[in-house]
This record gives sequence, C-alpha cells and structure tokens, in this order.
Amino acid sequence: MIRLFPISLLVALTLMAGCSASTGKPSQSGAQFRHRASVTDEVVASDIEEEVRFGREVAARIIGRYGLYENDKIMKYVNLVGAVVSQNTNRPELNFHFAVLNTEEINAYAAPGGFVLVTRGALLKMRDEAELAGVLAHEIGHIVEKHVVKELNIKGSDESSAAGLATLIGGSSQSARTAFAQSVDKALDVLFKDGYSRADETQADRDAVLFSAFAGYDPAGLIHLFERLNTAKGKNTEVLDKTHPSYETRISWMKGTLSREGLDTGSYKAGVNRFSSTIKNLK
Repeated sequence: MIRLFPISLLVALTLMAGCSASTGKPSQSGAQFRHRASVTDEVVASDIEEEVRFGREVAARIIGRYGLYENDKIMKYVNLVGAVVSQNTNRPELNFHFAVLNTEEINAYAAPGGFVLVTRGALLKMRDEAELAGVLAHEIGHIVEKHVVKELNIKGSDESSAAGLATLIGGSSQSARTAFAQSVDKALDVLFKDGYSRADETQADRDAVLFSAFAGYDPAGLIHLFERLNTAKGKNTEVLDKTHPSYETRISWMKGTLSREGLDTGSYKAGVNRFSSTIKNLK
C-alpha cells in the first residue's frame, strides 16, 4: 500500500533536509569546548548517516502529529539562529535543521541526527532572540549527547551504540523493520510521555547555557523564559510540565552553570528588536 503524507509534512522534510545556513566560523570558545568535550564514540560516516535516517523518521512523526507552521520568513529566521548556536557544539559532523510546529502547546523537541522542532506556542512566549537560542541550544544538547540513542540502548555486535543503530536500520528483514518501527515508537515515548532522565535534562540545560554563550547570546535567555513560564502554567504547558523537572529545579541548574563558568550575562546580546520584528506577525 502506498503511504501518502500531508503536503505540509513533505514541505517540512524537504526544508529540514536542505535549510542549513552557513553563518561563519565558530567562536574561539566554541572551538575549545568542541575539542574538550568531543564525543568519545568513534565517528564513522555510515553510523552518522543511519543516525540521521532514524532521526528524520522521528521528526516526521512529530511533524505529522502537529503539522508545520508554514511561514518562510519565520522558518528561515529560526534556522539562522539555530545554525549560529549549533556550529559551536561537540558534534561537528552533524548538520542541524530546524522547523516550527503549528501548535499552541509550549515545547520543543529533538530528534537524533540533528533535527530540532520548536512549537509556535513556545515562540509566542519568547521575548528575544536569546530566549530562542536557549531553547534551541537545549534541544541541540540532547542531540549532541545522543540521549535518545543511549536511552534506547540500541547496540549491535560493536560497542558503539551508533553502530548498533546502523545495523538495526540497515537491516532488510521484516524483523529488522519491525525493530526499527518499535524503536521509533520508544523514542516518541521518551519525548511525549516518559521524558529524559534527570541527568540528561541537567546536561542539556548546562549545554544550553554554554552553547548560547559561545554563540554570543545571553546565556540566561532560557532562565528568563522559564521564570515566566513558571507563573503561567496551564493547558499549553502540560506536555512540558509532565516530561521535565520543575522550572525551579532547572533554573537552579542553569544559574549554577553561569556561576561555575564565570559568565557575565550583561556582556552578551539579547536580540530584542530583531526577534520582535520577525515574530510580530506570528499568530
């Protein structure tokens, strides 16, 4: 049977496959972090390719659930901000792609291989570009640390979880295809129902602070957003509230990172005017 996808889904996958923007060289601090915190798994081209394939399927399922917010100006803007942040990560072998989901729910999602999705509702709650950068940086953190891949514990004969993933996806048998589909379902359970582990969320929040700073954004951007969301809990934050630690806890984690790293938030940009002029027509 031929599977037909909604036009919006096809558009999203096309954009996400080819909408990566070049924004110049990484900052010196970013390059140092990338060297210092480089992933210990051996990077093999075929493993990365299969990780991306798996993540694209997860992203497609998420987009199929919410639909794509089809606004070229906002899509380009989110991709540009994301590109600036992602160039300073410890997974330089990945190309990151970003899209906006057409839902009033306040959340963002990360799929393995470099796919980041932020909701229209989340954008509406933001006040500046630094807050957007912080949200994208948090999701990028989940991807660069392979949290979903490790959570699923997908392994083959090789010790590398990525190699195990390549074996699983590359299999042509019915059992391999079934296992692949089940793994995608489990990944979606992590994102929508179970949530990441506390350790994974701590790490992603820490990365959000550092990645934002490396890109020149106020590293307290995500803190500012969480402080407002903490007083505005409701129907649109249900998924976020259910799958994440409390805002108070996460704010404490990030403030601790700011202190340990000696980051002066007043010396970074917030991008209020550019954010406002781009997002002003968002409904």
